[in-house]
Amino acid sequence: MRHVFQCHLRWSDMDSFGHVNNVVYLRYLEEARIDFMFRLARRADSGAFTGGSVVARHEIDYLRPLVHRHEPLTVETWITKIGGASATVAYEIKDEETVYARAATVVVPFDLERGRPRRLTAQEREFLGEYLDDESGSASYA
Repeated sequence: MRHVFQCHLRWSDMDSFGHVNNVVYLRYLEEARIDFMFRLARRADSGAFTGGSVVARHEIDYLRPLVHRHEPLTVETWITKIGGASATVAYEIKDEETVYARAATVVVPFDLERGRPRRLTAQEREFLGEYLDDESGSASYA
């Protein structure tokens, strides 16, 4: 299963070459990830991700240039790996005809009070497990 987020572009997302700046893609990923991991998890009343988390790693493959448009982009989000203390979130930034970027983020749950990483809770693992999918067939629990 994939989470679908509609992301609106802003005029300020453009760089001097007239297309979306590469660092702006990170903001699109962040908005989709927040909607997925925090808003959706809370709406599902799963008890997942009520604390903090940090990004340990980003990977982005830029496939096509993206220019400003009024129609929102679709950012699909799913999980490719669930570890004991991390999860890998995968993304596609696209519209109906084109995939503009594929990306992955390793997210680590974080205990804000203690100031250190923590393990995923059973509720978080269960929530993430509903979105565990890897088209290459290598999705796993670590």
